[in-house]
Amino acid sequence: MTQTGLDHLADLRRAGTPCGITSVCSAHPVVLRAALRHGRETGATVLIEATCNQVNHQGGYTGMQPADFAALVGRIAEEEGCPAKQIVLGGDHLGPNPWRDQPAEAAMAEAEKMVEAYVAAGFRKIHLDASMGCAGEPVALDDDATAKRAVRLAAVAERTAAEQGGEMPRYIIGTEVPPPGGADHALDEITPTAPEAARMTIAVHRQHFVDAGLSKVMDRVIGIVVQPGVEFGNHNVIAYDRSKVQSLIRILDDEPRFVFEAHSTDYQGTAPLSELVEDGFPILKVGPELTFVLREALYALDLIASDLIPDYGDRPLMKAMEEIMLAAPGNWNRHYTGDAATQAMLRHYSLSDRIRYYWASKAAEAAVARLSEHLDGQTVPLPLMRQHLPAATRCADKPLNVQALLIWRVSESLRSYHAACRV
Repeated sequence: MTQTGLDHLADLRRAGTPCGITSVCSAHPVVLRAALRHGRETGATVLIEATCNQVNHQGGYTGMQPADFAALVGRIAEEEGCPAKQIVLGGDHLGPNPWRDQPAEAAMAEAEKMVEAYVAAGFRKIHLDASMGCAGEPVALDDDATAKRAVRLAAVAERTAAEQGGEMPRYIIGTEVPPPGGADHALDEITPTAPEAARMTIAVHRQHFVDAGLSKVMDRVIGIVVQPGVEFGNHNVIAYDRSKVQSLIRILDDEPRFVFEAHSTDYQGTAPLSELVEDGFPILKVGPELTFVLREALYALDLIASDLIPDYGDRPLMKAMEEIMLAAPGNWNRHYTGDAATQAMLRHYSLSDRIRYYWASKAAEAAVARLSEHLDGQTVPLPLMRQHLPAATRCADKPLNVQALLIWRVSESLRSYHAACRV
């Protein structure tokens, strides 16, 4: 399934042979390497997406512009032997969100520059999301204002792609509630998108594309983001319940070119993911789960090294990450509530995994490098591996390769998605 294979997701569902695609939403090099290695091994399309806050023309929180991110993916793909034809780059929630504290016109001007940078760098799956209000506006805009701004951004993408050559972009419209990255509180239930709301989103976008003279571009709008009733918060996960979305799914019978894109599918597991694909949600987006299991493995290795190597210290990696997060609380303090002990627990173990914002810091990279230096080549006794990382007993009693173990751990989650996408 290449980029044009995205066009066939709706056809496959209607033919009774649904097939899905995993959207890896992460900028962590180990996660990217795991995804690209998995793609090489399976032959599956590797869809990698960057978000507007993570990567943009001003650098985002990763410090990368779209061309930098594309170059990083390309370099790792070459090292892993993953053919470029298998890779699709996507931009997620592309709109004024990073600049929503500015007046709308200023924020949209920045969003246009961002979209231009994404498309110029080779990103061809574009999620148009102008649903958020800017300074002086409601928090969430209505369909009319959202669609008008989305079409404005699509015009920039079309112009840039035509200048670059190659395939023209495929688009996703709509957004989901709550915002991406997981909820901040314990969840009891998530209400799926109302069918009439999804129909209105499609209808209003279609009309604005026509009004802007871009009616043919609407033919490359392949999906709409809706809430299928799945979500994760800091503490828990709401699993997919297909019985609650039957009326929503029926929209796809009337809109045969569309599929649904499911955000926040992290931690669902293979069976619910398979049902999502079968029901018309073939684009499964995952991000925090992948960095969560990466952190899980790193912390387990931190414990192993603490128990095994006398001069390593007592959990120095975890202690380093605690210092880093306390020194720069902006990425977690608005999201982790409760007393000091609860906040400390969430900093390291929240399912929303906001620790992922800190791995690229020099101090974190140094702490991970020190862990690797101490453990690479060490023989971890089976009882110690069973104590701290029982899923990796295959790595016990022989020289340890830290990076290979980390990639394996992330790949285990990716295999769950791959199994669901091959239903």
